[in-house]
Amino acid sequence: MGFLGKAQKDWSGHFPPPLLTTASHNRRRSAESSRGIEIDRDMNSRLEQQAGIAKTVKKLCLVLVGMVGFVFALVPIYDLFCEVTGLNGKTGGQYTYVESEMEADLSREVRVNFITNTNQGMNWEFWPEKGAIKVNPGTIHRVNFFVRNRSSFPTVGRAIPSVAPGLAAGYFHKTECFCFEQQLLAPGEVMEMPLRFIVGPEIPGDIKEISLSYALFDITEESADLIESFNNGITIAAAGR
Repeated sequence: MGFLGKAQKDWSGHFPPPLLTTASHNRRRSAESSRGIEIDRDMNSRLEQQAGIAKTVKKLCLVLVGMVGFVFALVPIYDLFCEVTGLNGKTGGQYTYVESEMEADLSREVRVNFITNTNQGMNWEFWPEKGAIKVNPGTIHRVNFFVRNRSSFPTVGRAIPSVAPGLAAGYFHKTECFCFEQQLLAPGEVMEMPLRFIVGPEIPGDIKEISLSYALFDITEESADLIESFNNGITIAAAGR
């Protein structure tokens, strides 16, 4: 009883046994260590997620750039294919005309219509001197087209031709044409652009009418060097006065 009473007395004091203090401290350190490990795991998980998102964004950007480049590459490839095959009424390049080798067919006529359009936002006028003419296959003809820059600054245009019906494109030969060329006009300037062409005598007899259409596009932004040369020429001319 004396020993138990002494032990209880000691226990009731404010000095806990050393073994109890050490165990409590160890448990506290273990809990803090566990929380630290969990925090580290969370941080590592977040860093891995952020790294994964960054990689995904980079891949998407590369795919987007590749898609844009592919779309732009398709345009000249498609135009070249159409010029070679005549698909979609695309006409080929300039035709070399040798009069002695071309036999005119004076027994029939083909009506050729001339249609002009300007792309939306382009402040130019564009028109042919004649809306239509009748030609004998195998004979050469000239028709003038005109453009006027109605804007207050120099701009550059390019005309893209097409022929309808598409089958006729292979028989419509241009010996002189302004198509696909850069045309720079000063503010208010009017330009005459000649077209010389031949309808081949081998054109099928059931094709009695051809429509030649020109779509005029604004390529000023793509022609910075041309605009710069034009502006420099104006500056030099003004300085020489």
